[in-house]
Amino acid sequence: MDWHAHLDIYCERIDASFWAEPLNAISNGAFLIAALVMALRLRGSGLVLGWILTGILAAIGVGSFLFHTYATRWAGAADVIPILLFILTYIFLANWRYLRWPWWLSALGALAFVPFSLALAPILELFPWLGSSSGYVPVVVILVIYGLGLLRSNPPVAKGILIGAVILSLSLTMRSIDEPLCHHLPIGTHYFWHILNAIMLGWMIEVYRRFKQQQPV
Repeated sequence: MDWHAHLDIYCERIDASFWAEPLNAISNGAFLIAALVMALRLRGSGLVLGWILTGILAAIGVGSFLFHTYATRWAGAADVIPILLFILTYIFLANWRYLRWPWWLSALGALAFVPFSLALAPILELFPWLGSSSGYVPVVVILVIYGLGLLRSNPPVAKGILIGAVILSLSLTMRSIDEPLCHHLPIGTHYFWHILNAIMLGWMIEVYRRFKQQQPV
């Protein structure tokens, strides 16, 4: 595999130059802003997992910026890996803190997300309009499962997670229509994916922060 091969998969990109996707590149600042906001809100909280997620959130912004500027396979890896780390870390957190599973079972439950996603892939292929966004649909599904599962035991967390699922669904819509609308909207819609995703990821960290605030000392 040629890790330096250029990729052209978004509407805004018309050549292989560094700034061929200005909106897609600059909009990654939303991830850094969300990370900064959460860093300020986490000050003095002692929430290690919250800080880890905030660090990953910032890394998502950096990785995505690299991908939308260099647009190579290695930059694509720098984009996708932090996102996967955030997903797995948050599922671990949800299992351990919200569901109160043992840490080892929480870790196994997080890793189970990978085969869960692979199992959904054949079903998602029935919806070709999703395009490459189909890989993120399992995240929406898992958020809905956790949200509904926690409605009785912890309504505030459940509602927070379901709000996250709604924001992510809107974000995925913006990602999915980028190519189909390209002829009518040359700048595309992918940058809305960045902005909404940054809001959603920051919100999910905030859900955890509020959860810990509610816990008895």
